[in-house]
Amino acid sequence: MYAIVDIETTGGYADRNRIVEIAIIIHNGEEVVEEYETLINPERNIPANISAIHGISNGMVQDAPRFCDVARRIYELLDGKIFVAHNVNFDYGFVKHEFEMLGGKLNLKKLCTVRLCRKIIAGLPSYSLGNLCNSLKIVIQNRHRAGGDARATALLFGMLLQKDCDGFIQKSLKKNSGEALLPANLPREQYDALPEKPGVYYFHDDKHHVIYLGKAKNIKRRVASHFSGTATSWSRQNFKGKVHAISYELTGNELIALLFESHEIKRLWPIFNRAQKYTAPNFGIYSYEDSNGYIRLIANRVKPGDQCLITFRSLMDARHFLVKKVKTFDLCPKLCGLQKTPKACFDHQIKICQGGCIGLVSSEEYNQKCTEAIATFHGEEASYAIIGKGDQLFTQSITLVEKGQYIGFGTMPADATLNGLHDARIYVRSYKDNREVQSIIAGYLKKSSDQVVYFQPQNAMEILS
Repeated sequence: MYAIVDIETTGGYADRNRIVEIAIIIHNGEEVVEEYETLINPERNIPANISAIHGISNGMVQDAPRFCDVARRIYELLDGKIFVAHNVNFDYGFVKHEFEMLGGKLNLKKLCTVRLCRKIIAGLPSYSLGNLCNSLKIVIQNRHRAGGDARATALLFGMLLQKDCDGFIQKSLKKNSGEALLPANLPREQYDALPEKPGVYYFHDDKHHVIYLGKAKNIKRRVASHFSGTATSWSRQNFKGKVHAISYELTGNELIALLFESHEIKRLWPIFNRAQKYTAPNFGIYSYEDSNGYIRLIANRVKPGDQCLITFRSLMDARHFLVKKVKTFDLCPKLCGLQKTPKACFDHQIKICQGGCIGLVSSEEYNQKCTEAIATFHGEEASYAIIGKGDQLFTQSITLVEKGQYIGFGTMPADATLNGLHDARIYVRSYKDNREVQSIIAGYLKKSSDQVVYFQPQNAMEILS
């Protein structure tokens, strides 16, 4: 027995919207045996733009029953049936959410007539209900109302039952088929072809624009997780309805997948990716020589093209780092940008600083200590390559960091040896450094057993130049 369902709502996702009309048509596999249709008072306003679509106004539902008033009848109609709808996850998500708000549960097998049509009646120009019915000469009475659309879906479903020579409907109902979980417009063949390997995957809309991308240790398993369960939030429900295709890039290991995902999000700006679109600016420590010949250090925001000595995620981190260097190497806090005063720094007044800020220490002597401090920046900001599994046989991945700055990643032969930074740079494609990739690399190194090759730092005077 099949329950063919159509609903009209106050909006596009179940979390914050309600049903305003529902129609349920019971089909025994041969013919319609029962019909049920009712307006429902959503107990909230119907937005004008939504009312313009289905024609149901606030006045029309004012005296209609609430969902709780008809819930028992709806449950009796659905119980033990196979839930059928055009883009089934939308309708099922709303109905299930209504029952959950009453403390009940709904757990039915599902069939999506969009997916069934794509398989059983392939090659049509469009699989929206209106266009589909036009192609198949099915007349829809009262379009965009629950009863009219449900009756049209029932006629369509009856046609599918007759044309299903390969038993696709029964195959779709098997527990491991996954048909009901996949987005209505996504070809099953694309999902089946996904590899169970690390990489980056892309979801495309009907114009092949990337609307979401992600990384995974196992691409197929991760993609499946996006579609499991019932979507009730705006992001998941809207997202699933827009997915028409999937593509992917293999990366060989998790680190490259993480780094490539971060780069691609900032390159493509997919509408459903939010976390890494906006990157907070990094801060760095710069050095310069003032008019009196003293080397000064200052923490400032990093600008494109600037060359700084060391970078940090925040200004506070950079200033804390400078405070430690001032104490360790007996530097002047004023000359390090930590104090602003027209006269001697406060540390000199309490006899901690030797007075470089007012010329009591020669520039040669002070610069020597400052140069020694800068040399230790490199001790903390090392240059190294992370060597991991490659995306092909007999290859390995390489991720390069120079002086604490992310340079990029690439692929090199499995038998390659690195004798220095020059050898590493040959295999690496450059990518932008930012807060996210710094965090990705730091987190990965804490848990990974990948080989890390460290390179000797340059001397401090070479850094300053």
